[in-house]
Amino acid sequence: MTVPQSALGTELPALVAQVERGRLRFFAEATGQTDARYVDIEAAEAAGYPDLPVPPTFLFGLKLDGPDPFRWLLDYGVDFRHVLHGSQAFSYSALAFAGDLLHLQPRIVALFEKKAGALEFLVLETEVTRGGEPIATLSETIVIRHPEKETAR
Repeated sequence: MTVPQSALGTELPALVAQVERGRLRFFAEATGQTDARYVDIEAAEAAGYPDLPVPPTFLFGLKLDGPDPFRWLLDYGVDFRHVLHGSQAFSYSALAFAGDLLHLQPRIVALFEKKAGALEFLVLETEVTRGGEPIATLSETIVIRHPEKETAR
């Protein structure tokens, strides 16, 4: 394994992000949201929201706002030519809105191998909070291929 088992439980650099209305609109349009509440402040307020709500999956993009969001992988010696996106999932406790200041704290929660070490899996969970209030837990799986361990078929 490239990432040692001792990394299990490691908290990665935290990030604080301000949710911007323009960025929410752009994301909603780019992902095909047809609900006006995601792009029109009047529609959002008419629905009882204080501002534009954060669309599903938006929070994952906030993780990329850090100064070097993948530095930790490089620090473990991971070769980016062999990194694959395995999965992502979201569990929401509350809605977030434009103007919110969110705190994101990622942590390595699982490490395992498959195919005799040819595939390495890292599972990250990121807790997202607003002023201490839980907003969401983001889960993602990163897969690292080790071609030197792949067997010929």
